[in-house]
Parts: sequence; structure tokens; C-alpha cells
Amino acid sequence: MRNKYTILFAAAILLWLKTYVVYQIEFNLPVENPLQEFILFFNPLSSAILFLAFSLFFSGKAQKRAMLIIHLISSSILYANVVYYRNFDDFITLPVLAETKNFGDLGSSALTIMKPYDIFYFLDFILLIFIVKFVKYNASKASRKSLSAVFAVALVCLVVNVALADIQRPQLLTRTFDREKLVKLLGSYNYQIYDAALHLRTNAQKAFADSNDLVEIYNFTQSNYVEPNPKFKGVAKGKNVIVVSMESLQNFTIGYKLHGEPVTPFLNSLSGNGWFRFDNFYHEVGQGKTSDAEFMFETGLYPLPAGAVFTTNAQNEYNALPERLGNHGYYSAVFHGNNASFWNRDIMYDTIGYDHYYAADAFYQAPENSVNYGIKDIPFFNQSMRYLENLPEPFYTKYISLTNHFPFKLDNPQDIYIQPANTGDPTVDNYFQTVRYLDEALKTFIHNLKEDGLYQNSVIIMYGDHYGISTNHNKAMKQITGTEMTPYDIQQLQRVPLFIHIPGMDGKTLHTVGGEIDLKPTLLHLLGISTKDHINFGSGLFSKDRPEFVAERDGSFVTGKYVYTSINGQCYKKPSGEKVDKKQCKPFMKKAKTELRYSDKVVYGDLLRFLEEILSNKLGDDEKNMNLNQMKE
Repeated sequence: MRNKYTILFAAAILLWLKTYVVYQIEFNLPVENPLQEFILFFNPLSSAILFLAFSLFFSGKAQKRAMLIIHLISSSILYANVVYYRNFDDFITLPVLAETKNFGDLGSSALTIMKPYDIFYFLDFILLIFIVKFVKYNASKASRKSLSAVFAVALVCLVVNVALADIQRPQLLTRTFDREKLVKLLGSYNYQIYDAALHLRTNAQKAFADSNDLVEIYNFTQSNYVEPNPKFKGVAKGKNVIVVSMESLQNFTIGYKLHGEPVTPFLNSLSGNGWFRFDNFYHEVGQGKTSDAEFMFETGLYPLPAGAVFTTNAQNEYNALPERLGNHGYYSAVFHGNNASFWNRDIMYDTIGYDHYYAADAFYQAPENSVNYGIKDIPFFNQSMRYLENLPEPFYTKYISLTNHFPFKLDNPQDIYIQPANTGDPTVDNYFQTVRYLDEALKTFIHNLKEDGLYQNSVIIMYGDHYGISTNHNKAMKQITGTEMTPYDIQQLQRVPLFIHIPGMDGKTLHTVGGEIDLKPTLLHLLGISTKDHINFGSGLFSKDRPEFVAERDGSFVTGKYVYTSINGQCYKKPSGEKVDKKQCKPFMKKAKTELRYSDKVVYGDLLRFLEEILSNKLGDDEKNMNLNQMKE
């Protein structure tokens, strides 16, 4: 009869080797030297032993059952990361894993990501079932001494792993945004444990926060405040506001021709003709993707390094646009053709002050006018007009388009306005068809606004929310862009379109560097509403003295002269893409890190609930200083 420890270590070895195979096949984890390759091979071992060791607390059938359950859960988490990585080029965090109510809406996206060969990632589990069921071994409960020995082996493996990781990347555990390095050097399972501990720690921040935590951050944003451009300040005062989130639309598509045809003929026509176009505008989203872009627009804060703020911190105080504009007489509404609860929008929209939310049940949806995540964009915009034209004016509205979403498929020949590309990568090839469809939908929407007389009385902001094509498709994108797809090229592909229509102004293309964090102060400046004495990490895009700087959620950033990318921690000069000394980027690295850290503190600690107290104290201090000056005079 075999020893139970032999079976346990056999199960651990199966899980260990399977995980290493997944690393090699599924994850793009660049290995820079032989030590990193050894760490990558070694790091799943400590977790595999540690997890399975808990089965030894049981005996008999319970022990066998526990071993199988632990192995299956571990395998499932690993596979969930595989599927998630294929789409988002990232790893799951605990907040994302907890967003189970979103999984039901993944539909064809998840099926497209899954591959027939994925069944092989569970063969070791099937083998373990056979071993546990048919191999005779002593499944008695382990003694305290034996348990200590097994856990000691796991601990030694973990200590060796962490020590080697620290040699390769000092202060690794403080770089929470760099999930790729965490997985590469700590391992997929250890990363998951670390992420859970981090999540619990951040949740505790709110309970212990007070107004003093906000003072330093308030002073920082005040010292970086940028005055609005007098030419644009209040130029749209009292006008309606219509915002359109253009799903997955990247800037390289604007002006791009496929098969000799423009991919975005309507958007191409907008620079001038009453529209301002920003061609150096970047997305800054994290794992929350579209909801993160919304969050930045509404609040002037950065998204979180893990999970989506809409889900993890939906009950905070945010001093957001719907609430701010509501104080100036605006009625607010948001239009979205998906389920009301997707990304927890129904809760979040109520928190930030929207008056009405038109979700899926507000639209007529049938198989012929829906695809993927909900109603197609053209019927979505058309059906929304009956609601829009009856809103009290002035209104603030936001539209979230859907059709140009992974896996970028259209099922009706009438919706095809351009033939797919021919790179051989279905995701990239089909992307141009859904982009072209989105462009046609926007053309229809703007036409409807003109017909209803709303166009000339409305500020219209249309922005791309995040990338559509991840780095998993670099080979195909090299064919499309004609570039080598270096880290610099990849960073430049993070640009998304931004178009702003201001009634009464001609418009033109502007090259200033900006990002989604800048949209809130930009809009408020146009409406003549002060952004002073409020916490915004961005600055108005029309402001003359604004810094040309964009910090992205992963720690990368772009300035007027340089690009720094966390892909390889290198600094590049624009526009050549030439690698330069990291010293050139160092001052901006500090700025990016400070802004992201301060914004995280605001969200995790729910610090904006103390803003009125700080402003009240500030006003009191100003009055005291004024009285003292009068006494001196």
C-alpha cells in the first residue's frame, strides 16, 4: 500500500508541471536570463504543495475528496487566467474574479476565446481521479509532526522563490500594477494569494481613513491646478452635453484605408466643420475597461490597479459630473443597450447622481438587431432619440456603444460596410468591419441630432474608451501598421480618438498630449464651471499652460517628448522611437507614481467624503488671515 504523502506529492507535481506548460503556451512572459527561466519553472511548486497539504487534515474518503476539490479549484483558477489573458493580455485579480454577475453576459466572447485543446489542461485532474479511485494507499489523517514537515517543505520552496524573485526585481511586492512580473517571478498561484491579501488590506483603508488623509492630496492637486483657456472658458455655458463612449476604437483607424476604402469615413470628415480632433489622446484604463473610462470622465480620478471601481467601490462619494452639473440645473441620463447591472452600473450611476438610466429594457431588442453584448449601435442610437428629445434642457447625457466589442462579429450582411482585412488573424480582420459599422452608427446619430435641432445647442464629446486589439495580436498588427511592434509602437497604439463639437466654433486638429483623466475639467471649463478647490488629477485640454503628460494605469506614461513603457521599463524619444537614457524619463516617473498613488488613496479610503470639511476649514483659515491683515493695516 502506498503512502499518502507519495500521492500528495504526485498530485502536486502534476499541478506544478501543468502550470509551467501553461506559462509556456499561453502567457507572454518574457524571460531575460537563465535565472528567470528557472524561477518560472520553479514558482508553481510551493503553491501546489501548500494547497494540497490541506487535504491531510482529513482522513479516508474525505481526504481523497478534499485533494480532488483543491486540485480542481487550482486548475480552474489557472484556466480562468488563460481565458482572461487571451482577451485582455492581463491576469485576473480577486475583484474581477468576484464579478460573477458579469460572466453570464460574456456569451460568444467567452466561447470565441476558448479553444478545443483546452481540455488538455484538465487531463492531469482526470489522471488524479484515476489515481485516487484505483490506487490503494493509506488515507489516514496525518500526524501533527508530518503536517508540519509538509508545510515546512512548502514554506522553504516559497522562501527560495521570493528570494530569487527579489534578486531579479527588488521591491517587487510594491509594484502592484505590474502583474506580469508578479506572475513571472512569484507564480500564478502565489500572485493570486498576494492579490487577495492586497485586496483585504485596501478594504481596511476606508475604515481607518479621516480628513487628514485628504489634506496632502488636496494640496497636491491645488499646486498642479491649471487655469482654463480664457478663449474657451464658458463658451458653451448652458448648452446641452452629449457624450459618446466609442467602444474599443483605437486612433490608428482614423484615416486608415483598407482595400482602398476608408475605415472611418464619417469620423475622418469631422476635423474642422465645427469639431476639434485630438490625435495624441490616450486611454488610461485598468481592468475595468469601459467602466474605468467612464469613471475617469465622471470623477477626474484614476481607475484602480486591480478590479473595477464600479464594482469594488460603488458606494463612495465622488463629486462626479452628474451631481456637479445637477447643481447647475442639468438633468442627467445615460443610455446603454446592455443589462442594467453589467459592471454594477445600476448601483454606480445612482451613486454619482444620474437622474435616469436607460438600459436594455428601454430598447426593443430582437435577434435581428442585436449581437454579442446587446442591441446594435445603429438601432440603439435611433431608438434613443425618442427619449433624448423629451429630456428637460439643459441635459447631460452619456451613450455607451457596444457593437465594436470583442470578438468583433457582425451576423447580418446588411451591417457589413467593408470587407475584413486579410492578416489571417480573425480578431484583427473582423475588427475593421465593426469599426466601420460604428462609424456608420455615429453618422446616423449626428444626422438625427441635426434633424431634431439638438446639434447646434449641444457640446458633443466622442472618445474611444480603450484598446480593441491587445498585444496578443502583434503579428497581425505588424502587417496592418507596417511597424515592428516594439514596446514604443505598442505604447503609441494606446492612443484613442477624441472629437469635441463646440457650438459656434470652427474646430481643428490639435496635437496636445492628453488622456481620459483630462475630460472632466475640459468639459467643466467649456461650461464655465470652476474646477478650482476640487480634486482632479487632469487638466483642461484647451488650457494654454497644461502639462503634456499622460499617466497610464500600468505605470507607463507619455509626454510631449518621451514615452515610457512598463512593458520593458525603457524610455523612448518621440517621434523616432529611439531608446534613450532612463534619466530623461525619471522626473515623469515620479509624477506618474505620485498621481496614481494619491488617486488610489482617495478611492480606497473614500476620502472625498471629507472634502467639504477641508473646504470649510480652508474657508475659515482664509477669513482668519483676512481679518489679521485688516488688523495689521
